[in-house]
Amino acid sequence: MGAVTRRSPFSSTPQGPRRHRPDYLLLILAALLLAIGLVVVYAISPALIVEKHVSGSFYVTRQLVAVGLGVIVFGVAAAIPLNRWKGMHTILLVAAAVITLAALVQPTNPDYPAHRWIRLGPLSFQSVELLKFALLIWVSAFLSRILARGETIKDNFATFKPLIICLGIVGVVVAFVQSDFGSTAVIVAMMTAMVFVAGMPMKRLVFIGAIVAIVGVLAISAVPYRRERIAAFVHQSSSTNCSSLQTGYQACRALVAVGSGGMIGLGLGNSVQAYGYLPEAENDSIFAIYAEKFGFVGVAVLLGLMLAFFSRIKRIMELAPDEFTRLLATGVFAWLAVQTLINVGAMLGLLPLKGITLPFISYGGTSVLFVMAAVGLLFNISRYTLFSVPRQSDVSNGRTGYENSGDRRRVRGAYHPGSGSRA
Repeated sequence: MGAVTRRSPFSSTPQGPRRHRPDYLLLILAALLLAIGLVVVYAISPALIVEKHVSGSFYVTRQLVAVGLGVIVFGVAAAIPLNRWKGMHTILLVAAAVITLAALVQPTNPDYPAHRWIRLGPLSFQSVELLKFALLIWVSAFLSRILARGETIKDNFATFKPLIICLGIVGVVVAFVQSDFGSTAVIVAMMTAMVFVAGMPMKRLVFIGAIVAIVGVLAISAVPYRRERIAAFVHQSSSTNCSSLQTGYQACRALVAVGSGGMIGLGLGNSVQAYGYLPEAENDSIFAIYAEKFGFVGVAVLLGLMLAFFSRIKRIMELAPDEFTRLLATGVFAWLAVQTLINVGAMLGLLPLKGITLPFISYGGTSVLFVMAAVGLLFNISRYTLFSVPRQSDVSNGRTGYENSGDRRRVRGAYHPGSGSRA
C-alpha cells in the first residue's frame, strides 16, 4: 500500500475538494464510548467524594464540561481544511514545545510531583497530550513532503534524521524529566507506525527499534520506582502485594476488581474497590472499575465497541485520498490503539503499570479534548476517502484499477477517483 501514489482531492477539480458523506458510524462509536465513560465516572463519584472530600457533583460536572469542550474541538478539527492542518504543523510543534517547557517550570502538586501539568487554579492541562497531537501533524506533513518529492524513507539518512532528533528530545523530556514512560511509549509507537507505512524498510526499522529498546531498558534501570514496577509485574503472585501500600498494590487491586465483576458485574452502584482501595480509580484504573461493575459481559461490549471503532479508522487509512491523510489516520490509529492496549493490559496484569488513561473512558479533560480532536481529523478525512484502493499492477501500467473491482457495490461515503462521481 505504501508504494501506491494517491492523488490528492484537494486540487483535483476547479471547484475545489471533492466532498461526500463522511463516516457517521465512526462518530456514533466515539459518542457511545464517551457516554460509557460518563456513566462510569458518574457511578464512582460517590466513592471519590468520600475519598477526596469534594462536592457531590465535582467529577461528573467537570467530565461533562470536558465532553462538551471535546465536542467543540471535534467540530473545529473536522471543519478546518486538511491542507490547512498540514500547513500548521510547525506552529503546533512550537506551541507544544512552549507548553511543555511551561509545565517543566511549574511548581508541582504534592499528590502528583511530576512536571506534567500546567495548573491555573482548579484547572489543569497535561502538556504531553498537546505534544502527541502536534507530533501527529508534524510527522505526517514531514513524511508526506518526502514522498511527494518522489523520494523514499530508505534513500538516505538525511530524510529521517529530523525524526531521530525529535524522538531523542521527546525521550529526554517526556520519559526522563516528566517521568512519563507510558506516554513516551505511545509516541514512539505512533511515529514507528507512520514511518513504516511511509515505506521504511523492516530491517532498518528493527535496527532503530533495537536501539530504542536498549535506551528504554536503561531508562527503566536508572529509576528505582520503575525497577520496582517491573519486579512487581514479574512477581505478581506475591501475597504481600495487596497487603500493604507497596509498588504492586495497584496492580493487585486492579486484578481483584476485575475478578470481582464475574460474569455480569456487581452493578452500577455497587463498586467496592473504588472506595479508597484501588488508586486512580477515575483515571488509570477506570477499566478495572468498569469490569467490577459490569463484569465479563460489559467488558466484552466495551472491547467490541473499541474494536469496531478501530476498524473504522483502519478503513479510513486504507481509503485515504493522499499520503498526508493516510499517515494522519495511521498515527491516530497507533496513538489510540497502543494507549488502549497499555491501559487494558496493565489492568489485566498482562503489562506493567504505566499510568496512562483509557481513551474516551477515563476522567480527565485534556485527554478527552485531544482524543476528540483526533476523531475530528478522522471524520474530516472520511469526507474524501476513495472508492477503493488502486492495485499496484494497474498503477505501474498506467491504468486505473481497484483491489475490489470484482465487487462493484457502491461504498457509501466514498468516491471513485476515476469516474468523478460520488457515492
